[in-house]
Amino acid sequence: MPAIDLNCDCGESFGPWPMGDDTAVLPHVTSANVACGGHAGDPTTMRQTVRLCKALGVAIGAHPGYPDMQGFGRRSIPMAPAEIEDLVLTQIGALHAIARAEGVELRHVKAHGALYNDAARTPLIAQAIARAVAAFSQDLVLVGLAGSALIDAGHAAGLRVAREAFADRAYEPDGSLRSRSLPDAMITDPARNLQQAISISARGFALSVTGIQVPVQADTLCIHGDTPGAAARAAALRAGLAAAGVEVRTY
Repeated sequence: MPAIDLNCDCGESFGPWPMGDDTAVLPHVTSANVACGGHAGDPTTMRQTVRLCKALGVAIGAHPGYPDMQGFGRRSIPMAPAEIEDLVLTQIGALHAIARAEGVELRHVKAHGALYNDAARTPLIAQAIARAVAAFSQDLVLVGLAGSALIDAGHAAGLRVAREAFADRAYEPDGSLRSRSLPDAMITDPARNLQQAISISARGFALSVTGIQVPVQADTLCIHGDTPGAAARAAALRAGLAAAGVEVRTY
């Protein structure tokens, strides 16, 4: 039976400004990437999110990003590799303190937004992130785009890795994610989400925006919780995968 983990980015509210609907999305996933104060999140939001994940039995991971709250971490910031390493290490540590206080352990680290994309194609950035994760704990799983430089860096650092694919993002023919600045970058139709999720998890490929089959070997699928209708799509995806004979579980 094919199996796949479902993850979502969460804990991205800040103070009185909400982002996403974590309480509605998290019951349908198996792993959560909790913002750590770089691109989003604050101490209270982090603790509330960790408590919710604990109650639901959802695995918790750190979701570090560039220090860019105004741009929601979706803008690249020129930083030296050593600065990126320290940035990621600090954000992991912040969430770890809250998780430890709530009696749970961090399981994984997944970079956010522009940092994630930069690490996918730039080995020096990927290596900086991998060094930060390995320095914190060799027990943490490094999540990165399937087939990317970040997966290679994780292996080189002696870390367990989880290859990530996306149910709600369009792919280019070269296997990269379609830029959010281009049309049809997000897939919001639940039927298409499920079709892509089954194709990746059970058949090992996604269809690109041009209709070409793109090989994708994935351990986890991301659902973005900050888009309208995310909870309904997550519920349909979880049920649809089970109906298709795909086991949904943590990696």
